[in-house]
Amino acid sequence: MYSQTTYNSPVGHLTLASDGESLIGLWLENQKYFADNFPEEWVANDCLPVFEATKKWLDRYFSGEQPSVTSIPLAPIGSEFRQTVWRLLHKIPYGQVMTYGELAEKIAAEMGRASMSSQAVGGAVGHNPISIIIPCHRVVGSDGSLTGYAGGLTTKVKLLTLEAVDMTNLYMPKHGISRN
Repeated sequence: MYSQTTYNSPVGHLTLASDGESLIGLWLENQKYFADNFPEEWVANDCLPVFEATKKWLDRYFSGEQPSVTSIPLAPIGSEFRQTVWRLLHKIPYGQVMTYGELAEKIAAEMGRASMSSQAVGGAVGHNPISIIIPCHRVVGSDGSLTGYAGGLTTKVKLLTLEAVDMTNLYMPKHGISRN
């Protein structure tokens, strides 16, 4: 059985999930793939140490700090391939972005393959169950397009802006954000 709690953030209502020891989920309100692959029932529980640590981390993050994730035990549920992608997402520095293609190259190298499909990587990034902390919002299209965020592109822009990402070469043509 999993436990859950909520956190009200500047980007909306967040749902946190735990197996009792580790954080296994952090989803934005109306997030695509919300609680995907979580078959068991959840119970409300605000008192778990992992929830307290996560809420403190989120408080610091949303106040503009760059908190370390080492204080939160993370255990996202997913295939070995997805775990590899999520582990590499952690390596994207705060305030920087990486393209899906660059991420695919790194994964291919780690797996000892000549290449890796950017689409396969994008699927794994999109199914990241621990949003914000595993920073999938830092991944962009090869042309700088702000695309593919399960929490919504407006939220992606808010998170990148909070991290003071240089938005000069990033854009969302259908949403009024264009290249400068």
